[in-house]
Amino acid sequence: MRPLLLFLLLCGAAAAQPPVYWLLWFDTEDYIEPSSDDAALRLAEGLRERGVRATFKIVGEKARVLVQRGRTDVLRALAAHDIGYHTEFHSVHPAPAEYLACMGLLDGAAEFSRRERGGFLLLEKLFGLPPSCYGQPGNSWAPQVNLALRAWGVRVYMDDAGQVGFDEQPFWYGGLLYIFNLGRHTVRADLNDPARLEEAKRRFDAAAESVRRRGGGVIQTYYHPTEWVTTEFWDGVNFSHGASPERSEWKRPRLRTPEAREQAYRIFFEWVDHVRRTPGLRIVTAREAPALFEPRDAAPPAGLARRLAESLDAHEGFSAADLLLSLLGLEPQHVDGPLRRSTTTWTEPSIPRPAFERAKRDAADFVRTHGRLPDEVWLGSQRLSLEDFAATLAGDAGSGPVPVRRGRTDFEKRIGTDAARLYNWVIHPRGFAPESLLEMARLQAWTLKPARLRR
Repeated sequence: MRPLLLFLLLCGAAAAQPPVYWLLWFDTEDYIEPSSDDAALRLAEGLRERGVRATFKIVGEKARVLVQRGRTDVLRALAAHDIGYHTEFHSVHPAPAEYLACMGLLDGAAEFSRRERGGFLLLEKLFGLPPSCYGQPGNSWAPQVNLALRAWGVRVYMDDAGQVGFDEQPFWYGGLLYIFNLGRHTVRADLNDPARLEEAKRRFDAAAESVRRRGGGVIQTYYHPTEWVTTEFWDGVNFSHGASPERSEWKRPRLRTPEAREQAYRIFFEWVDHVRRTPGLRIVTAREAPALFEPRDAAPPAGLARRLAESLDAHEGFSAADLLLSLLGLEPQHVDGPLRRSTTTWTEPSIPRPAFERAKRDAADFVRTHGRLPDEVWLGSQRLSLEDFAATLAGDAGSGPVPVRRGRTDFEKRIGTDAARLYNWVIHPRGFAPESLLEMARLQAWTLKPARLRR
């Protein structure tokens, strides 16, 4: 009986360990270099043989080229994995951030759909399912994309960049589950240097221990199949710093030697074998990720929304927008942030009760009608900015004149501030620094909150 008891105790201890989830994804994008097709095939098959399902985020033009080249073998191998979307043409100008930088939230979402929807539908046709997720090319991120993706039925935004983040773990933003900006929980092995393989193993182990200390969490790893066959990126060769050569002038990237290719595969698969032996590890795809987390929309505990009076931020897993909706008596739901930043023109220290109650009803009706938060809330001919209205509403005692409070938008600290650095992708034109996108990101940060694992 003792060996059996020991076995059961060990199983119980393993089951009690905080979960470690690993997402492995590939930006499958190089439609210029044909040998990248073979790399995608070998990676897809090698992972399948190891019982690892990855997410291959495919560019629309890459899928077309695979069909044109007759690479049904590649398409079949990819179909054994999860399929995500990675724009229509990737680096052919204008990139998403380039054409969205001068647009607003609503017209930008429509323009993204106009330009990018075709490749998404092609992948759905080829693989029989809508792509599970989207990720931008390079760091060409823009907040308008969230609205378009929701309209397409996409629930997950999975990529890596620095424009927005929440404590190096997944979060909800713009109504989507973001697996993005995971910091030290994004881990890769260097494909070029066998001497660094052990270091990469240790970094993954450290990331796993880090998420265990948090009570469980997510680690991500990403690559591009073309990395196994080329020494430079296909798009950097052709489209750097805004270059727009005609297709007839496109150049193929320089290739690895056969020996360097094989070394890269050996390093990668040895590293994958190490990762999948991690105790308590669960390998998941973007399609499976939403089920790991508590639902996006839920009613906050009674009284929690009052904390907006002191700090407009996510509190106990609820976004500032969630908490404001509860103060307005609205059902839990996703709503977008405001379209622009407004200012308060009301100058008195308090607001008469009847005027404030009318303003509350008007704000609630605006949300019901438009599906987003208002830019400001009107008191006759005067107004409160959204942040001042939210803080004032949260601090309202419920009787008599309502003291005006100034809202402090603490959620904005989770949005990057250095546009030049955050958009320094080699494909973007020199000096590209779209502050307008970061300002829009701040306005949409009303929706930002951590994604909490199911228990």
